[in-house]
Amino acid sequence: MESRVAVISIILENSKSVEEVNKLISDNSDYIVGRMGIPYKKRGISVISIVIDSPQDIISTLSGKLGKLDGVSSKTAYSKYVFDE
Repeated sequence: MESRVAVISIILENSKSVEEVNKLISDNSDYIVGRMGIPYKKRGISVISIVIDSPQDIISTLSGKLGKLDGVSSKTAYSKYVFDE
């Protein structure tokens, strides 16, 4: 199966969605390479970056589910390289 490396950038504007965001990330923990979260207190938001190495459909599904949550925006940047598992 082919795998891609990507960065999912998340901006969390509604603290009520934190639990759902963390659950989605945890559900995909087998693919997560690293995670960085920065609380931006001045603006009342959090910014999260996730590096993921998985099949493209898993990356797309995770990013889509995150973006559908209330007060959550997500965008994904993909590596140009495709890796064989």
